[in-house]
Amino acid sequence: MSRILVINPNSSASVTAAIDEAVAPLRIAGGPDIDVVGLAEGPPGISTQRDADSVVMPLVNRVSRDDADAFVLACFSDPGLHAVREAAGGRPVLGIAECGIFRALMLGERFGIIALSPSSIRRQQRMVRVMGVDGRYAGSWSVGASAAETAGSDIRGRLIEAGRALVTQCRADVVVMGCAGMASHRAAIADAIGVPVVEPAQQAVAAAIGAILLNT
Repeated sequence: MSRILVINPNSSASVTAAIDEAVAPLRIAGGPDIDVVGLAEGPPGISTQRDADSVVMPLVNRVSRDDADAFVLACFSDPGLHAVREAAGGRPVLGIAECGIFRALMLGERFGIIALSPSSIRRQQRMVRVMGVDGRYAGSWSVGASAAETAGSDIRGRLIEAGRALVTQCRADVVVMGCAGMASHRAAIADAIGVPVVEPAQQAVAAAIGAILLNT
């Protein structure tokens, strides 16, 4: 049986649990096994560029010693994506930010991102510029929270407010959730703001399944 390893690069058990719940619908009969794990060496959340950089070598080492058929980096900073791809030796490695943004481009003309913090926004601005899709980027809107906080129910109202601001003030017609911990709120946000909302961990795992089944 083939296997996908989904790695939460932070050490928050609540975020890892939220990711595991989000990808549960993709555990289909005859499909690959999907294992979701945290990174014990990681910080409680990826809040800064320093946090993102700090997990690159732990991710490289984790992937190097694992025999999974594909890997998903379940942090919206896509930390160490290219280094991990080298370490994987040709096996697929999907970053949730790349996959979430690419999916958003299929659903609308302008996408916005719900961000954790102002420092997250700066990383997202760099990312969309490097990806060459800044012409369709409506902007990011911070909720001022940690990754672990986004997994709880108390923050849902702030996430909805951020999504609504992206639509009404930034003119986004599709919204991407900018942290894997937000996964359980996707449907509620979409219902409240009236545009498609992309949960990026789901999109990355779906892409990994396709890569395995199609051997690409």
